[in-house]
Parts: sequence; C-alpha cells; structure tokens
Amino acid sequence: MIVYALSVGEGILALSPIPGGDGDYAGDVQHLIEWKPAIVISLVSEVELVAAGAAGLWRDLVDAGCRLEHLPIHDFGVPDAEFEHAWPGVSVNARRALMGGGRILVHCRGGCGRSGMVALRLMTELGEAPEDALERLRAIRPCAIETPEQMAWALAGKRSPATFVRHEQRD
Repeated sequence: MIVYALSVGEGILALSPIPGGDGDYAGDVQHLIEWKPAIVISLVSEVELVAAGAAGLWRDLVDAGCRLEHLPIHDFGVPDAEFEHAWPGVSVNARRALMGGGRILVHCRGGCGRSGMVALRLMTELGEAPEDALERLRAIRPCAIETPEQMAWALAGKRSPATFVRHEQRD
C-alpha cells in the first residue's frame, strides 16, 4: 500500500487507496498502523470495505490507537447531506491535528477523486491558496480530484489564515 503524503500546517496529510485493495489487507493495515495517523478519514461505503476484505478496518485501527471517521461518498461523487452534517466536527479535529503536528490519512477506493477532494478541502480550510494547494496535491497524486463537482466542493471551504485563527479561537 502506498501512502501519498505532503506537509500541511505543522503535520502530514496523506491519501491512500483502500486497505486490502491490492489483496494484502493485513499488510496494508500494518503499514497504516506503523505510519501512525491520528485520524483516518474513510470515504468508502460498507460494500467497498467488504469487497476489499477490509470489513474490520474500524476495529483494527481503533485497537491500534487511531481514530477512524467513516464518511462514505459514492465513487466519483460528492458529499451528501449526512456527510455535510458531520463534516464541520471532522474538519475541526483534522485541522487541529495537522496544526499540532499530527498525521491525517484520507482514503477512498483508489486514493484519487474522493480522497483528493477532501484533502484539498482541508488544505484550503487551513488557508492555503487553492491553486497552490492543488498543485502541491497533484504533485504527489496526479489523479487527485476527478470531477468538476468534486473540485467545486473542495474549494467551497476556502478560508484565509486569519479567518481560520478567529474561528478556532471561538470553538
């Protein structure tokens, strides 16, 4: 399993394919555990987890001390209302972890569209200029963000650094 990582804030933000997608679930989970993410954001459906042999992902990561946020999005899709409801809390925790030097891993089936969309959203919510963030993201994962709708969602959370600081102080 390959983890595509870049520095964001004081931490590391990474994208990856679904653990087990290449047929080595145990090896993939061990690699993730050794990588030591503070939070894993899983964007796949239960059906995708089962098909990859990763039905036990939540248990395996939590047992290893990782926090797992399961926010499924249809392949090539964008967040639905349930995701949008959960996103503010997930985003705050992920941004805090990144600003504190933590590691965040975002995965979908292939580690491209859905993962890229969420990674870019986190980067812009932390104040990175969208064009610079996209260039950095695609330098490590050229397939990041696959549809115009995914790009629109990713860019909808753009903030300036000053806005981020004020927002965090109110929380």
